[in-house]
Amino acid sequence: MSKMFKGLGHFFKGIYRFIDKRFITPISRAIYYLIDKVRNKPIHVEKFLNRPQILLYLSLALALLFFGLVDSQVISLVETEAEILSKEPVTILYNKEAYVVEGAVDTVDIILTGRKSALYLAKQLGEHEVVLDLTDYEPSDTPRRVALTYNQTVDNINYKLDPAYVSVVIKKKVSDTKTISYELLNEDKLDEKFSVSNVSLDQTQVVVKGSQDAIDKIATVKALVDLSNPKFTEAISYEIDNLPLVAYDEKGNALDNIEIVPATVGANITFSTYKATVPLKVSTTGQLMTGKAISSITINGKSEYTVDIYGEKEVIENITSVPVIIDVTNQGGSGAKTYNVSISKPTDVRSISEKEAKIVVSFGEEKQKTVDVNHITAKNLKEGLKVNLEGEGSVPVQVKGVSSVIDSLNTDNIEAYIDLANYKEGSYEVEVKIDSVDPKVTYMITSKVKIIITKE
Repeated sequence: MSKMFKGLGHFFKGIYRFIDKRFITPISRAIYYLIDKVRNKPIHVEKFLNRPQILLYLSLALALLFFGLVDSQVISLVETEAEILSKEPVTILYNKEAYVVEGAVDTVDIILTGRKSALYLAKQLGEHEVVLDLTDYEPSDTPRRVALTYNQTVDNINYKLDPAYVSVVIKKKVSDTKTISYELLNEDKLDEKFSVSNVSLDQTQVVVKGSQDAIDKIATVKALVDLSNPKFTEAISYEIDNLPLVAYDEKGNALDNIEIVPATVGANITFSTYKATVPLKVSTTGQLMTGKAISSITINGKSEYTVDIYGEKEVIENITSVPVIIDVTNQGGSGAKTYNVSISKPTDVRSISEKEAKIVVSFGEEKQKTVDVNHITAKNLKEGLKVNLEGEGSVPVQVKGVSSVIDSLNTDNIEAYIDLANYKEGSYEVEVKIDSVDPKVTYMITSKVKIIITKE
């Protein structure tokens, strides 16, 4: 209320200052000018104009005249101005229990035009209530063009609504029962060491309400579990209330014209952490200088280096090592080469204990020798078949590396195999291959073995 009186006070003070500046002062100056001009005229005119009451009456009469002209808008104090009230809420009147309204707007812009003083009062005193009255309309599949109304509280103001009309469809509200599931949000915000092992909702079904065609579009109803919640700091169970429910269509789009009862559900969310310690395995790309070989590899100063990986149990159990690749192209001229590498997480691993490593590779003179490999395995043989090797099943393999490495080789650890992916029954000569994971050793084999493939 005090704000309203303060505004009115400023308004009338402005009018007073305007009248005094634009009318009373100029009129007074004009009268004194006339007095000065008639000083040499007959004495009765001068006496008449010199009377104080005459000057006051003339000024008052002219002020009232101009005030009446301004008040009747024959003369405007200021030019007409416009004011825009953006995003004013719309009140929609209809039977919410029985009907659904489609096509209505939530907000409108109100464009007010008029004198600045009237605009000021309209902004201060106006309630700006915009109403879409649908109480007299019945359900129909045909769109109806309905006007919005504005509760104008100040005279001498013109207004325009944007939009002024909306096309709405009023439909009968129906209900159905839907089974709910859950969806995990912001998984990247959860502590990397944690995994969601279980989510148990307080209830499995909800009631959905809306028009029949909207109900028919529902493919799923999901409770949204936000994993960015700061309370998730331990691998334990949490009770969460008020999980929002959202209905989706078959394309995954949220349906905003569906009412869900209840609108939220509670849930019990259990977090777990599963860890495994696996070795960091170095592999190389590129060719060393001719006559050079790798004599040793250390990772952060150790010949064997392990890291901890975290994630789902079924994922972690299938990971036996974490690979790191270094490029040794044209290396070997110096005694050693240092690599600062990034350690990438294997697919589906949530967290890894180390993200960087310092790898030092030492080089030496390449030597070679030939060893016999007695154990040969068959890979990718089709089901229902078996393979027999003719002869002794032993093949010579040429190994290259520095002396200390190749002299310490255990031939039992050399994996020789034959790939039978495209073979069927019959006799064949098949090339033997070596499966090597040690970058310090190079294997060369040109031998083939004779095999016979038969049915089991």
